[in-house]
Amino acid sequence: MGTYNCEAILLAVRDYDATSRMVTLFSREHGKLSALAYGARRPRNELAGCVQPFAHVELALATGKNIEALKQCATRRSFRELREDLDRMAYATMLAELVAELWPEREPEPAAFDLLLSSFALLVSRNVRVAALAAALQLMSLAGFRPEYEHCVVCGGELTLPARFDASAGGAVCAACSEPHLPPFGVEGRDFLARMLDLDLADPGHFSVTGAVLMDTERLLGEFLTWRLDKPLRSLAFIATLARDKTGGGRGQ
Repeated sequence: MGTYNCEAILLAVRDYDATSRMVTLFSREHGKLSALAYGARRPRNELAGCVQPFAHVELALATGKNIEALKQCATRRSFRELREDLDRMAYATMLAELVAELWPEREPEPAAFDLLLSSFALLVSRNVRVAALAAALQLMSLAGFRPEYEHCVVCGGELTLPARFDASAGGAVCAACSEPHLPPFGVEGRDFLARMLDLDLADPGHFSVTGAVLMDTERLLGEFLTWRLDKPLRSLAFIATLARDKTGGGRGQ
């Protein structure tokens, strides 16, 4: 059984048995992996404080017949803020789930690793909804699912706004090709979508967006993710529940 080191972000951590935890991680060198952290549920175990969701870590892994074993763990940044705030935790979980869905086991993607790391840092310091939206769009684009907003996805012609957005087709649809049930797609939405796709997550600068445009773009993203992944992300349902609770919709008033 060999041992190797890697730099990783912990996408998910769950209890495995009475003493151990199962970890899903996204490593710079080896892509997505699963590993057992034996003894990590014991408070005095040296892995206990390190094996936390969203943490940026250095790991030593031992290869096994069916699954890796986590032997050592050193924290580079814990991202504790993402676990202690419900909104930040929800959006961080969404990005972690998205990465887990987009990249298969053992397929290294250093650019996605760096993007996710920058995303988590931005979730700590800036508006979580905007940060998560930009990160999710850029992760989808990196995986080959960039939404089209300059040309009609049906006829290929240059897009004239206002138009509509067809998530199932992959982007905007011109007036001639659109159907009435599709959501509208205007200049403000197009400009905001373009900015999110090209935003430097390490140095985003300052800008503003109206609540209506943000909400509309989030809705488009949710539909776009569901169509591209062939299923909804579980975390999106939790985010929707949080939003309803804040407006009183989940309190049975």
